Amino acid sequence: MKNGQLIMTQNLVKDYPVGRGFFRALEDINLTIGKGEFTGLVGPSGSGKTTLLNIVGSLDVPTKGEARVLGQSIAALNPRQSAQLRNRHLGFIFQTYNLLPVYNVFENVELPLLLLKMEKDKRHELVDRALEWVGLQDKRKSRPAQLSGGECQRVSIARAMVKSPEIVLADEPTANLDAENSHNILQTMEKLNRDLKTTFIFATHDDKVIQYLHRKITLLDGKVANDEQIVKE
Repeated sequence: MKNGQLIMTQNLVKDYPVGRGFFRALEDINLTIGKGEFTGLVGPSGSGKTTLLNIVGSLDVPTKGEARVLGQSIAALNPRQSAQLRNRHLGFIFQTYNLLPVYNVFENVELPLLLLKMEKDKRHELVDRALEWVGLQDKRKSRPAQLSGGECQRVSIARAMVKSPEIVLADEPTANLDAENSHNILQTMEKLNRDLKTTFIFATHDDKVIQYLHRKITLLDGKVANDEQIVKE
């Protein structure tokens, strides 16, 4: 990695087979994203933003070109190596929360640490810290069905942050939230970005998210249409 550069794509192309041909979801994507950025992939449905997020998260691979994350070529990773990259270095926040309904808040947040085979005392210390970050210490024994949408999304943020990942990928994280909860969630993520220097990358077309971004990368028809830094007053 060079100069704090965490993510690099070069001439990135992603095709999906359709009948006897293919659909080009991404074309000639050239980007670098550095440590501590608060960046959004912005564009309408079908613009390629979720596809690009999935490649960065090693959930998919390029058809052509290169994507490197933390110095590793996504296309060169085998399934075990991809899982290790996600488990150790990446956090994910989804619009549908993806919480396990039979687990309580504490257990949902603890799950990524179990995959790392961490000792119990250390796991519990990190879960308590993550719940404190998102203000849910008093909900630790509650199950997802007992929580509001905003609280469920805060649990998913705690789960993404519990291992202090270098990069957090958030796919439409406010899609199921009202305006008040959306702003609370975004303020929480902005504070974590500021305090912990975690890189956040969003895929979104939500104006509520866009107003918080420090960098906006606009995708249209699978191409980068604009890339701008946003100066905050």
